[in-house]
Amino acid sequence: MRVIAGSAGGVRLAVPKRGVRPTMDRVKAAIFSSLGEAIIGARVLDLFAGSGALGIEALSRGAVSAIFVETDRQSAEAIEKNLAKTNLKGRVRHNDVFDFLRQQSNAEKFQIIFADPPYEKAHRGESHTETLLNNESLPQLLEPNGILVLEKRSTDTLPQTKLWRVIRQKTYGATEVLFLEPIRN
Repeated sequence: MRVIAGSAGGVRLAVPKRGVRPTMDRVKAAIFSSLGEAIIGARVLDLFAGSGALGIEALSRGAVSAIFVETDRQSAEAIEKNLAKTNLKGRVRHNDVFDFLRQQSNAEKFQIIFADPPYEKAHRGESHTETLLNNESLPQLLEPNGILVLEKRSTDTLPQTKLWRVIRQKTYGATEVLFLEPIRN
């Protein structure tokens, strides 16, 4: 069953009442258009998953597996409901993204990682995006030709990082989408 614009076969997917900033349909369409055939057979990791829309759409387009990481319990439950509604199989981890990354040192590798970090600042005042891009565990989770698809506020400056190279970026209103690859030695 193909997921398009937040619905699967005419059935609206669940969205949690709080804590979620849904990705605009045109942004999702652009992401999947850019990914093209790379999505088919891919192992996907959806960080800060929200309602799981990106990972679920990836599964509906032929990804072989998806892990959804979401700290908010209502959001994690919405992802499970959405997987059931669509008859797609994925694994939901109700966990803080950074705790999850710390625990994944020798774990499964992914071809595509989606990340849509919260726009507000983290506990110590840094942005979630900056913390994510400087996390040394994240590039280790990607296959050699893997890609990180990052959404951020278009007005926010991309933080300096020695771990990632931008290979594509596009702005859609208030959202900027970046395709990044790890810088490998």
